[in-house]
Amino acid sequence: MPITTIDPNTALIVVDLQAAARHMSTVHPFDGVLANAARLADAFRAKKLPVVLVNVAGGAPGRTERGFGASALPADWTELLPELKQQPGDKTVTKYTWGAFHNTDLAGHLDGLGVTQVVVCGLSTAIGVESTARQAHEHGFHVALPVDAMTELDAAAHENSVEHIFPRLGETGTTAEVLAHLGS
Repeated sequence: MPITTIDPNTALIVVDLQAAARHMSTVHPFDGVLANAARLADAFRAKKLPVVLVNVAGGAPGRTERGFGASALPADWTELLPELKQQPGDKTVTKYTWGAFHNTDLAGHLDGLGVTQVVVCGLSTAIGVESTARQAHEHGFHVALPVDAMTELDAAAHENSVEHIFPRLGETGTTAEVLAHLGS
């Protein structure tokens, strides 16, 4: 189903497009995903709509079969990619779990701005993007997901999120659809 509308007070949330991500082997070409996310950020800023840039600086505690140790992270791990052209008016959220809302001030920030809808993109589709979209939905925001502005390390996980999970959380579509609704 295409994205049907973008509310007048919509925020863009770009998840985990940071230094370490550039060298990951992703399902869709990373440079194309990054370019689409950057186009969205530019368009939101041009319309004076909020842009939220999220980075991840660790992982939730607890044992997993695929552990994630914060001590092994490179020094530049959390640096947002320059293509996003971070601006002083952008909100930066550093997260330590998969979703951008857990233990951060993101929900309060968006509520304070009167945001009713979020457009969520970035890395990775089935982890950071999906968790953030789930949390946004649970907070009562309308959710739009431009699937050409996100990617994943695992093709089956990407496909499951896009085809089975995202339609339950909001509307899926393309960067071009979001830009058209913004009048960009």
